Amino acid sequence: MQNQAKAKVATPVQSHASLIFTGAAIMIGTAVWAGQAFAQGDDPVTISHGYSNFGDVMYPADFPHLNYVNPDAPKGGEMSQWAQGTFDSFNTSTRKGTPAALATIGNESILVGTSDDPYGAYCYLCTTLEYPESRDWVIFNLRDDVKFSDGTGMTAEDVAYTFKLYLEQGITEYREVYSQFVKDVEVLGPYKIKFSFTEDAPRRDVVTWVGGTTAFSKAWFEKTGARLDESTDAPFMSTGPYLLDSVDIGRQIIYRKDPNWWGADQPLSVGRNNFETIRVEYFADSAAAFEGFKSGAYSFRQETSSKEWATGYDFPALDNGWVVKTELPDGSIGSAQAFVFNLDKPQWQDARVREAIGLMFNFEWSNESLFYGLYSRVNSFWQNSDLEAKGTPSTGEVAILQPLVDEGLLPASILTDEAVMSPVSSTIDRPLDRGNLRRASALLDEAGWVSGADGIRHKDGQTLDAVFLNYSPLFDRIINPMIENLTRLGVNAKLDRVDTSQYIERRRSGDFDLVTHTMTQGFEPGQSLRQWFGSEAADDSSRNIMRLRSAAVDRVIDAVVAAEELDDIQTASRALDRVLRAEKFWVPQWFDNKHKVAYFDQYRHPDALPPFALGELDFWWYDAEAAAGLKDAGAFQ
Repeated sequence: MQNQAKAKVATPVQSHASLIFTGAAIMIGTAVWAGQAFAQGDDPVTISHGYSNFGDVMYPADFPHLNYVNPDAPKGGEMSQWAQGTFDSFNTSTRKGTPAALATIGNESILVGTSDDPYGAYCYLCTTLEYPESRDWVIFNLRDDVKFSDGTGMTAEDVAYTFKLYLEQGITEYREVYSQFVKDVEVLGPYKIKFSFTEDAPRRDVVTWVGGTTAFSKAWFEKTGARLDESTDAPFMSTGPYLLDSVDIGRQIIYRKDPNWWGADQPLSVGRNNFETIRVEYFADSAAAFEGFKSGAYSFRQETSSKEWATGYDFPALDNGWVVKTELPDGSIGSAQAFVFNLDKPQWQDARVREAIGLMFNFEWSNESLFYGLYSRVNSFWQNSDLEAKGTPSTGEVAILQPLVDEGLLPASILTDEAVMSPVSSTIDRPLDRGNLRRASALLDEAGWVSGADGIRHKDGQTLDAVFLNYSPLFDRIINPMIENLTRLGVNAKLDRVDTSQYIERRRSGDFDLVTHTMTQGFEPGQSLRQWFGSEAADDSSRNIMRLRSAAVDRVIDAVVAAEELDDIQTASRALDRVLRAEKFWVPQWFDNKHKVAYFDQYRHPDALPPFALGELDFWWYDAEAAAGLKDAGAFQ
């Protein structure tokens, strides 16, 4: 979902599973050589506590805790945040219903990543993993002390059941991309499971893909009849630190720490999951939510409105010193937030038309007049990283792109032109840049969209319509100036603001012309790219909502997936970035390399945050003495 800086409804909990996995590995990557045996033949087998595609992982087998946590952080207290709209389900693995905030807070996976090691994955529900150099299979030696929330023990049968469940009932885009890569899942013992992979499975992804498996209780699923493809009124029973405590549908959710959680002393958990309760308050819109924060209805806010950040933080709780307002560093890849076109709509299938529409968004004016100069323009899907395409293609990029040019899948110009950059407006004192208007008009004329007597452009008896689907009032002031510019261009443009449930359903079904989308990418791109940009996911996807079908993009994704060495991955990713940007299926918006947060002064965090997470629900903690002082002073409702 959209907001003014980053696409979130509520800040997701940085649980062990969520840090690295979304079906396939995003921020992870050959292994720490803790031991070695030999499989049949001479294929050496690595036995280790962690896995990386690029040498040793950061943490040794005997590390006591993560470097960035406070191992002595006190436990207890409440963290409260907000979400917009409503919800009617706790299942994020179905297209049915509107999922609740933090619905996966109880999920844990076999391997997990950290917020300071972009390529490492570590045994969490396992003690060690074993795999041959060929990576034709992987064995996980599971811990024997992991418990589900009902006190029953987790076994290899549960893991095998969960993995197969996702391949049978998971979302379509996941099943279609990954079902072809697993040959067999074998339970070798109560706490030993083996995954074998097909010849076509991408070897760089396979270990971390299956290592991202969440553990659900087979007995619970069979007893309840629950399904991944149906909405649910409570989270699935799992092994994690938090349980659903109470729910007021559409208004409030409270999660409570499981007092019997098995993982409290696991080194990857020390100094984390510190709050007794996590409360989410729902508001109809961001304005109401901000008023709620000012009055103390909830206590932590990650600010996504530049206007509020620049002008709204002038209220008694801040003046009294009750609220902290600060900016914290964010070393993540810049969010690829943009308006995206629904490419199934006939009017958007001509790149010239898409380019013309994009010229009507005046970022420079918006940043100066609306955003108080706080943001930077997005140009790349891997903004501010080594994966971002810059200038003209390198020799390595040309080697990937040349065959596609020879086959007529890409224009020859992509071999010599600089990477496509977001259009720049020279006019910052008004929304309309007349130079860009003339360029856009010429593009539409060239594409056959001619202005009629009504001032609207027509082609083949159809008007050029552009409807922006939106749910947040915050975006009205951003979209409306663009609509005025488009109207001057002869486009029949309008804003269609709907409630959150309608917004989610219309994005899913493709009932939109343009909508805001954030295409979050990681430091080690792999198979998950097919879910974001692959043709196979275009018909039914929560990621490829622009319905991109490009043979050239598919081929370059193949090159990224096939790359083994980090240099080769970076080269192929730059080539992909270059091709994606040339497709012009997006109107890039903006990003921010700072976390803008405000919170009642009852929370503490490590002095130095890790580069890849804010972690307020992960490794921050509650200062009970400070909280008591705030309460006595009347800071809360």
